Amino acid sequence: MVRMINRDVLFLSKKSEKAVPGDESVGKDLLDTLAAHADDCVGMAANMIGVSKNIIVFNTGFMNMLMFNPRIVKKSGRYETEEGCLSLQGVRPCVRFKEIEVEYEDMSFTKKRMKLSDFPAQIVQHEIDHLNGIII
Repeated sequence: MVRMINRDVLFLSKKSEKAVPGDESVGKDLLDTLAAHADDCVGMAANMIGVSKNIIVFNTGFMNMLMFNPRIVKKSGRYETEEGCLSLQGVRPCVRFKEIEVEYEDMSFTKKRMKLSDFPAQIVQHEIDHLNGIII
């Protein structure tokens, strides 16, 4: 189901809770909502649709991917950039890393690990910031 975009900065600035089995419908709603905003959005965190759970979706360049409880375990290639956000107006400066390695759980809550670089890595870093209540 496509959900409304949450723009409440107080809600967005709170840390999200661990996702657990039973939260799969939130992941599906995130995928649907990202698809509905494909023209102006490349990633979303659950708090962007009003759910305070550690769930993100992002576009890899050829498909949308879902991650439960993602966390960055390695990062390299620090750089400064600017980003926008569907939940906020304008563009803001931030620091990102060119290459990251992420541990996460898939839709079956099976642990996985993925290496990302360049723009997909930047998207995932932005969305994980959302989960941690960090607003760029």
